[in-house]
Amino acid sequence: MAKYLAQIIVMGAQVVGRAFARALRQEFAASRAAADARGRAGHQSAAASNLSGLSLQEAQQILNVSKLSPEEIQKNYEHLFKVNDKSVGGSFYLQSKVVRAKERLEEELRIQAQEDREKQQPPKT
Repeated sequence: MAKYLAQIIVMGAQVVGRAFARALRQEFAASRAAADARGRAGHQSAAASNLSGLSLQEAQQILNVSKLSPEEIQKNYEHLFKVNDKSVGGSFYLQSKVVRAKERLEEELRIQAQEDREKQQPPKT
């Protein structure tokens, strides 16, 4: 009886160990893919994502904007901020997400403007 119980425990530990190792490999692969994506997006953009806690895509989804247009961002921000106001039965959590998304998109606009200025400046020799 004890022999069978020991075999069951060992087999269970092996199954759990394999599942854990597979999950760890998947997490490493996902982490590498995210790092590569951030590398393609530029170091400043990646830093902005880390500071705000939102990626550019998440911020665009929250404010429902497809392209970075300051007017569209401001219009959607004002609407979502009013709709989620706590005094009208909205959610403070969602309202804060809207604010963070707007901040992230404004930071991305600032980064793009800075990159455009750097491209327009003649190279220093």
